[in-house]
Amino acid sequence: MRVYSLDDVRATCKQKDSWWTVFLVDPVACRLALVVANRTDVTPNGLTGLSLVLGTGAAVAFAAGRLAAGAALFYLSFLVDCMDGKIARLKGTGTPFGLWVDFVGDRIREVCCAAGLAFGQYAATGEVAYILLGAGVTVLDLFRYVNAAQMRRVREVVREIRESRGEGEAPVARAEITAVLDEAGSLIGRSSARRPYRGARRAIGRYRLIGPFLARYRVRTHLMSGIEFHAAVFVVAPLLGSWALLPVSAAAGGMLLLNEAYLICRLWRFTRTAAPAVPAPRKPQHLPV
Repeated sequence: MRVYSLDDVRATCKQKDSWWTVFLVDPVACRLALVVANRTDVTPNGLTGLSLVLGTGAAVAFAAGRLAAGAALFYLSFLVDCMDGKIARLKGTGTPFGLWVDFVGDRIREVCCAAGLAFGQYAATGEVAYILLGAGVTVLDLFRYVNAAQMRRVREVVREIRESRGEGEAPVARAEITAVLDEAGSLIGRSSARRPYRGARRAIGRYRLIGPFLARYRVRTHLMSGIEFHAAVFVVAPLLGSWALLPVSAAAGGMLLLNEAYLICRLWRFTRTAAPAVPAPRKPQHLPV
């Protein structure tokens, strides 16, 4: 039986992931996955089942008004959920059906936790706002996944159109990005006497500082993706207390909507260059008189 190292487990991490996962989950998940891989025969589907059980426990704790316990169980559920993919890639035991089980298990956990949180707080306070909170979290989460699947489909169609025209997508190297930023910075510097683009210069400078850092640590540029949204609603806000549930969830939901709007804008720009070719006009037919 092969003995895996921590570097082997880290090699199974996604090339890019959310900052919550990279900094607050993976450091623990990788070490636990190493123990599971070397000392047990637990399968990825078994870990997915355990994650669902922990997520259900979190929903029950939220419904009972135990916010701190629910937050801890939700965090553990997500932690185990991150481990199943690592074990699957490490041992090569992943299956397409396992992907489906993982996806459906995540949705069940999130819907149950939203319902449990809404029920528990409504039972304690009688405020309808918490019912709206549970419904809003569920709708946002489902919209995000439906939108992501549809955007993926649209991108595939655009790529097929470009391939049919003989157009390829040339990958953009980091050196090219740096060159563009250098040129933009120099242009802004030359024109600063006429047009004070200080805000743009600061933005470019910050990107050049943050970009390599994010790439080094595998962090996506999204400040509030679905993972951070769940962490804010089901971990951070409950740990802060019941007073933080509505404002933190509302702020996280607003930031998630802004992120989705940004992704939709990028998709729109991506599809503009792939409009279907206009068919050539047909020659007029001369009918016999």
